[in-house]
Amino acid sequence: MKTQGALLWEPGTGSGWSVEEIELDPPKAREATVKLAASGICHSDDHLDTGDIPLPWAPILGGHEGAGVVTEIGPGAEGLEVGDHVVCSFLPSCGRCTMCVSGRSNMCALGAGVLGGTSPDGTHRIHARGKGVGAMSYLGTFAPYVTVPVDALVKIDEDIPLDKAALIGCGVPTGWGSSAYAADMQLGDTVVIFGVGGVGMNAVQGARHRGAKNIIAVDPVAYKRQRAPEFGATHTAETAEQAAELVSEMTNGQGADRVLITVGVAHGSLIEPAQAMTRRGGTVVLTAAAPVTQRNVEIDLFTFAMSGKRLQGTLYGSTNSRNDIPLIADLYRRGELKLDELVTRTYSLEDINTAFQDLREGKNIRGVIVYD
Repeated sequence: MKTQGALLWEPGTGSGWSVEEIELDPPKAREATVKLAASGICHSDDHLDTGDIPLPWAPILGGHEGAGVVTEIGPGAEGLEVGDHVVCSFLPSCGRCTMCVSGRSNMCALGAGVLGGTSPDGTHRIHARGKGVGAMSYLGTFAPYVTVPVDALVKIDEDIPLDKAALIGCGVPTGWGSSAYAADMQLGDTVVIFGVGGVGMNAVQGARHRGAKNIIAVDPVAYKRQRAPEFGATHTAETAEQAAELVSEMTNGQGADRVLITVGVAHGSLIEPAQAMTRRGGTVVLTAAAPVTQRNVEIDLFTFAMSGKRLQGTLYGSTNSRNDIPLIADLYRRGELKLDELVTRTYSLEDINTAFQDLREGKNIRGVIVYD
């Protein structure tokens, strides 16, 4: 099949995405082809362009947040049929490896290869200009059709709008799970969330679902602070210093129970202000991706250790995609989780570079590419 896709030919240079013709192979064993309705614009793809996530190979077809309808299945693709509605999970879940069977499918062994440049079997399903093309997270949702492992597809009910369901493949569960699972949040907690974009705004929703009493959304962008109360924030702050003052007032100087870092790009300088406003025995959750060269972290180690605090990293919000993608879809159906409101603007594939510029400028909660 010939179609259009957005490729990076020079990752790490900031040269942007090239929308051009690609050739997509049919599915092989345990694979399926999906006609996508939409793809989210996530900061992780921008990290490939900027070099915060370096790639030693090229080209790559970007995109890892999508939903659509199965159009073809390969041999052994049990559990899927043509016509099924599916969400593309940016991390696959094989259900068989040690991590999967121990309940940590977000750390599935297959996920180790999502930036390896090939399909799990070591070959390419995508070709352009006579070259094999790697797909972001085995998916490559910056194209209207994808051929992907069935382990990266989660079936959902047909009444869930696919253009909104696309967001359940990455940003929504990553943020929501950071609060609901990784932070081990408790009823009545005081919570601070640094960065309320496409991930952080869903951390706000997760904190609300877990019954947090005070939810402080911290972001330098006025638009995002303005929107945060719609998703459950009780207070907003422009800076860490303002947030610390609010926390002190709310807790009689004791500190926040949980502090989540869900900014676009994490740096070591964020850890100290986060732990400084965390109470004794509290938890700091680091969800945001940092540049791979980031090694220096500023932290008052004496206070951190003597106060019994915990620094918790999390991938995919510690969610289980097979369980939590349908769960989040059902929360949306029942009006308990907002998806429509997350979409600030939609774009055509040809406007993808504009979409990423809007992301960098903080104009969107989530931008979405919509296909015909």
